[in-house]
Amino acid sequence: MNKTGPGPGITVAAADAPPPAARLPRRRGVELALIVLAVLLSVFGYCNVGLAVRGSVPPGAAGYGAGLGVLALLAHAAVRLRAPYADPLLLPIGVLLNGLGLVLIYRLDLETPRDAAAPTQLVWSTLGVGLFTVVVLLLRDHRVLQRYAYVSVAAALVLLTLPILFPAVNGARIWLRIAGFSIQPGEFAKVLLAVFFAAYLAANRGALAYAGRRVWRLKVPTGRVLGPIVAVWLVSVGVLVLERDLGTSLLFFGLFVVLLYVATGRTGWIAVGLLLAALGAVAVGWLEPHVHSRVEDWLHPFASIEAGRGPNQLAQSLFAFAAGGVTGTGLGLGHSVLIGFATKSDFILATAGEELGFLGLTALFLLYGLLVERGLRAGLAVRDPFGRLLAVGLSSLVALQVFVIAGGVMGLIPLTGMAMPFLAQGGSSVVTNWAIVALLIRISHAARVQGASPQGPRP
Repeated sequence: MNKTGPGPGITVAAADAPPPAARLPRRRGVELALIVLAVLLSVFGYCNVGLAVRGSVPPGAAGYGAGLGVLALLAHAAVRLRAPYADPLLLPIGVLLNGLGLVLIYRLDLETPRDAAAPTQLVWSTLGVGLFTVVVLLLRDHRVLQRYAYVSVAAALVLLTLPILFPAVNGARIWLRIAGFSIQPGEFAKVLLAVFFAAYLAANRGALAYAGRRVWRLKVPTGRVLGPIVAVWLVSVGVLVLERDLGTSLLFFGLFVVLLYVATGRTGWIAVGLLLAALGAVAVGWLEPHVHSRVEDWLHPFASIEAGRGPNQLAQSLFAFAAGGVTGTGLGLGHSVLIGFATKSDFILATAGEELGFLGLTALFLLYGLLVERGLRAGLAVRDPFGRLLAVGLSSLVALQVFVIAGGVMGLIPLTGMAMPFLAQGGSSVVTNWAIVALLIRISHAARVQGASPQGPRP
């Protein structure tokens, strides 16, 4: 039986998925073994940093390993209890990336003892795993979120607007700083917007794909159908432009185009999206001074050296990658701290490139690629359109964020000032990414249960 949610055009399926016809392998033992391996690798990296920098194992190694292990086991227990058929790779990948991020931040802390960020990042990681556990335990079915599509978009727009009232930090108004406590609301807004886009497009996918007028080779839906979602996207991107947070605006644009393509199956939306993104990037790059300076740094990364001012952040980052070579200098033996204030956030990938080398970077990108692939796999396997679009949207958020950040740090595209998922310093980012993993786990559990249902797959 279907239920109609509070918003027009949003239809919600029944909350309970049908039980599997046969006993499915739960694969929780595989997940536990991979979690143990992820924790051991993180502890090994932590000890390796101490031995390289100070010649001894860090005194807090046991506490670090115990803390990370307890958090991972709590998350595993929640999955075992409420999502026993979930993908066994999603949680271990999150644990390993989070653990490696803590190792890299601790390594940089040793060079900046007055600005230690690893303890704070561990607290945020604890909050992230706590949110992960709450989502897995309390959200019995991902389709329930479809009822709150308009609540999600309202909350997202409020979160995006709030930083306008606060002073700019490093040229962008993306932070809320109150009594020494700071959060980045845009990180939470991206998940809420993914929920809204998925719900609205799932409810109107037929009209979006087949109704409307044909413009050249693209069938454009009617304004009544396409108007609300375009209005929400324009408002969110407009607010981000005012806040000079062009990285997140690019992320939202990519999310919008990807979900529109998946919902309609029309490849023309990809071409239109790329054209609009290129036009917008050129316009903003020339008209907005903060962005224009980043474009100039990207086009001429060594201009500051030639002018006698020394290397800028991008130049130092490129030097770090070059120094790492194929195998890297070894954890704790690099000099990426010379990059400056953003070395633990925007440019932490340069530390990984210098100290772990090309091979280490390849392993990191494979982990991100595997996380995205398992999310997309869950989206393809789940029956309901909302779950399919939500899984694709969440996976695309991770993929786009990794591409934008890695491309900026490596000099492939201009810098955007975003945080590498799980790896970089940033409490809001790590909490949000744990929420994304939790939702993907819920969807992957539902996909396997529905796939084993005697009713068979639904079209």
